[in-house]
Amino acid sequence: MLQQSVRGQYGEGMIDGERVPGYRSESGVASESRTETFVALKLNIDNWRWAGVPFYLRTGKRMAQRHTEIAIQFKRMPFELFRNAPFRTLHTNTLVIQIQPVEGISLSFGAKIPGALLRVGSVNMSFEYSRYFGTDAYTGYEVLLYDCMIGDATLFQRADMVEAGWKVVDPVLDVWRALPPRKFPNYASGTWGPSEADQLLERDGRKWRKIES
Repeated sequence: MLQQSVRGQYGEGMIDGERVPGYRSESGVASESRTETFVALKLNIDNWRWAGVPFYLRTGKRMAQRHTEIAIQFKRMPFELFRNAPFRTLHTNTLVIQIQPVEGISLSFGAKIPGALLRVGSVNMSFEYSRYFGTDAYTGYEVLLYDCMIGDATLFQRADMVEAGWKVVDPVLDVWRALPPRKFPNYASGTWGPSEADQLLERDGRKWRKIES
């Protein structure tokens, strides 16, 4: 369990050019608080459809940016047609569902660059809600509150779905309670979390997506 999860608590740092305090210096927080403000997880779904596909989750407070997205990185083919070409190190195709602060969907893939030489470059197909419709999307809370008033439960979690989610999280919390953190705070405000979160992916030969500012 410890090899599949990383917890963190922010210390002091810089946000938008201003010095901000660490979590333990916040009003109403104990000076030795062990409350987590960051988590990174590697999860797997044990069924035939998702066997062998890792799911990496990362969330936290006081990070470099407020950004929410779902990135789907496609597998490499077992046999690459141009495996001996110099561009074989290109990243695999990636589908990104952007939730905030910009809502949209983008697909990044390789395409041959026009010309006699065999060269491949990365191209991006992008849709942004506000650019296409000329207005920002409604916030999730607006939609849910309206659905409450009209009695539409389509977007709400069922009780069994909530229970299934806690069955995933509870074992992690049990281990964390049994083994208190030894070095909180372990990441500075304004960063992307503790270094152990990077190591979580590096052990699998992967890394977190770089978020453009």
